[in-house]
Amino acid sequence: MSNRKEHLEHLPHAEAADRTIRLKQHNRLFALLSLAAGLIFLQGYTIAPLIPRLAEVFNVPVQEIGIIVPAYMLAYALMALFYGVLSDRFGRWSVIRISLIIFVICTALTATAQTASQMVIWRLLTGLGASGVIPLTFALIGDLFPFDQRGSKLGLVFAAMEGGMAAGSAGGAVLEPFVGWRSLFIGTAVFAALVLWRLHLYGALFDTAKVEKLPTIRQVFRGYSQIFSSFRGKRTYAYVLWNGIYHSGVYTWLGLYLSQRYNMDALSIGLTILGYGIPGLLLSSLIGRAVDRWGRRWLIPAGLIMAALAGIAMIFEIPPIGTTIAVLVLSLGYDLTQPLFVGIVTDLGDSNSLGQTMGLKVFVLFTGFGIGSLIFGELLLFGFGASLAIFGGIQLISGAIAIRLFWQEVPYRLRSNF
Repeated sequence: MSNRKEHLEHLPHAEAADRTIRLKQHNRLFALLSLAAGLIFLQGYTIAPLIPRLAEVFNVPVQEIGIIVPAYMLAYALMALFYGVLSDRFGRWSVIRISLIIFVICTALTATAQTASQMVIWRLLTGLGASGVIPLTFALIGDLFPFDQRGSKLGLVFAAMEGGMAAGSAGGAVLEPFVGWRSLFIGTAVFAALVLWRLHLYGALFDTAKVEKLPTIRQVFRGYSQIFSSFRGKRTYAYVLWNGIYHSGVYTWLGLYLSQRYNMDALSIGLTILGYGIPGLLLSSLIGRAVDRWGRRWLIPAGLIMAALAGIAMIFEIPPIGTTIAVLVLSLGYDLTQPLFVGIVTDLGDSNSLGQTMGLKVFVLFTGFGIGSLIFGELLLFGFGASLAIFGGIQLISGAIAIRLFWQEVPYRLRSNF
């Protein structure tokens, strides 16, 4: 009896120690996954500022080499649907590991491209491989944390993604004249391989399959239809799609915009758009905590409207410093929307289909990224002013409508008041 009593007295301490150990493992796991996400965004955002330079290297028009952006984005979007379903069956870590391996190999092989066509092919294959990491990291957050505690973890991942955006946007253009564009891809592949090597220590610790067998095609599409059956689902995914279209359209062609309007070289372009990603790198954790405390109803409309105003400002003959500020505001608008949409998506499906739900989210987002760069590129036939006016006007209207549509997006503890 005394032994049992002594055991019970020590049990709370053992549980506390176990929680402390698991918390440290959580932090290390998500730090490494965040680094992987950052590297994926780094190589993705390295491309856009280099479009004028790559057009020269491969001796093709900028519109032709610009296809490398939607090729990557649309391939990424398509495979996200399959990775999510596979992770529900085989576990998050198994699929993340395979995705990272393909990403490392294809990113390195991109450096071997000798023509624009080869570049497009390698970017397409990289997109097919890379798209398992980020959506399944989000799904893992949904697996491990209740809804009101996901904002800070999502903020960590998005901070790394935004850091990757900033490093890719500026670093690619700044370093290319010194090391060459091929070295940029090789360096990214090496760093990603190191992250993968470290991840194997933690990746499987919290990983369990959610279902016992793969669903049929009919079951997969039934799951997607259930996600869209609610107004909350339809509204959220519609905004994910449009927001992706807007940001990709404006961002992809910033390098050409700066080259034409201010006659900037690659180094100056990189320094000017350095701000894209900096707000998220600095503020994502703070935004995540604000979301957990107050909800999303104010932040999402504010982010949409800020991004719209940034695009509209670039219509006018503003000095380069004004464009730099507009890029900062554009980036902050993204930080106040996409991470918050992810949080809502993690609350749409049940725990057994979270991988599928997140896969659909990434599919919709990256489809928007691909379509946005294509549409904006076609609108450039009418000039940057018309393109920015159309995109900025639609974004501004969507922000105003969002005030009403997202009004009830508050933490669970406050929902009884609605």
